[in-house]
Amino acid sequence: MNVLGAEFIKGFIRMCTDGFLQGWHERNGGNATYRMKPEEVSEVKEAFHLEREFTPIGTEVPGLAGEYFLVTGSGKYFRNVELAPALNIAIIEIDSRGEKYRIVWGLEGGGVPTSELPSHLMNHEVKKEATGGAHRVIYHSHTPNVIALTFILPIDDKVFTRELWEMMTECPVIFPDGIGTVGWMVPGGREIAVESSRLMNKYNAIIWAHHGIFCSGEDFDNTFGLMHTVEKAAEILIKVLSVRPDKLKTITPQNFRDLGEAFQVNLPEEFLYDKK
Repeated sequence: MNVLGAEFIKGFIRMCTDGFLQGWHERNGGNATYRMKPEEVSEVKEAFHLEREFTPIGTEVPGLAGEYFLVTGSGKYFRNVELAPALNIAIIEIDSRGEKYRIVWGLEGGGVPTSELPSHLMNHEVKKEATGGAHRVIYHSHTPNVIALTFILPIDDKVFTRELWEMMTECPVIFPDGIGTVGWMVPGGREIAVESSRLMNKYNAIIWAHHGIFCSGEDFDNTFGLMHTVEKAAEILIKVLSVRPDKLKTITPQNFRDLGEAFQVNLPEEFLYDKK
């Protein structure tokens, strides 16, 4: 059974490589998970090691009971995912109660899934319910311009959403629901997982202060594209602020309303406030 020949594996590897080439994954920074489709599980199940023991997840995700996920490994480098996939990524199975997991393929030579696994699975559970099962990808990276903005902008959903929307006309079309923000928290723990899950009910992209960004999407292209757009908007804003602290002109609230009507997207009025 050639697991690495499966299209979903190839897509996952490509996303990891593209993120590395963007400069978002220094050393072992960042992580990604993908909730597999039933037909994908069937395609590669002959290669699974189902005799292995289950390990506690560290949280409970009953909405994901029995699901299979493709995940990056803890301490593994995104650069090496393309070079040696079976050593750096794994397929895991969630038990019938949503409390434990086991590695059924990959991470050869030893290793465990990403330390952010509780955050990923809790957010997968939220997005699975919120999107009727459409969302399958959770991706976290250390996007430098987004991180830089968390040192100079208030950690506030409305502020980050409005400032990033103003940087490119396409931004409100690509993330019309806005951007969530989380103040600095210890990564990998239950607290940040709970806070992120709360925000994922509303947003598809969350910024972790001084840490990076956390995105959800239907597939690899949409999820990567969302993250790429947010980071590019942040880069433009950094450049603007480097030249002068204010903007001579920008996209107005009415411009946004006109844009939403033209592209048939609902832009929440909470982000269209008048600036003083």
